[in-house]
Amino acid sequence: MRVIAGEAKGRRLTGIRSTAIRPTSDRVREALFSSLGPDVAAARVLDLYAGSGALGIEALSRGAAAAVFVDSDRDAVDAIRSNLALTRFEERATVVRSTASSFLAAGRHGPFDIALVDPPYAQGQPAEDLAALVAGGLLAPGARVVLEGRGPDAPAPVDGLELVSVRRYGDSTLAFLRRTDPTDPTGPTDPTGPTGPTGPTDQTGPTDQTGPTDQTGPTDQTDPGSPDGGP
Repeated sequence: MRVIAGEAKGRRLTGIRSTAIRPTSDRVREALFSSLGPDVAAARVLDLYAGSGALGIEALSRGAAAAVFVDSDRDAVDAIRSNLALTRFEERATVVRSTASSFLAAGRHGPFDIALVDPPYAQGQPAEDLAALVAGGLLAPGARVVLEGRGPDAPAPVDGLELVSVRRYGDSTLAFLRRTDPTDPTGPTDPTGPTGPTGPTDQTGPTDQTGPTDQTGPTDQTDPGSPDGGP
């Protein structure tokens, strides 16, 4: 696994040895960021269910102003810290050890210009997570949301988010959504096209497990009300 483009291009990242965590393949990451294009530069990025942090680090490498990495798994958080040190992006990153639901309920660290959401395949479509992003004010006006999932189904409709496009790469699906302004009569612009070419099958990637919030490490933050420590 490597950084594909930008400041840290070619830098190999530390992975996680777990059957429960599936890293987003290089091909899918490249397609994702090609679709986001110039929107990444100077953006505030949320990497939810961050796993090794490869998505958020790719965003930082391509010029994102800052990134917040959220995962509840201790090994994942350790890998994120290691990869931020390898790429020297620590000063632009915040690592939060927390479940996705607890992080979203706290409503802190936003608003974000881009939210990258890559839940475990077994979890299915995270409609509650998407709704919480909107309800918690975590998305800036016009913010882009990218949801990675499995199978051809588009995510269920969520008030405040408009589906722009769905692209498939093997058994991985990328759904691109945009934070809508209720007063804006215009519809979304599709930067990715209606569908993408079918590519190789994606591998396993990040998962968010239940667990307490960790406040250790120089870049870590703590969700209020959660005890320190981990499984």
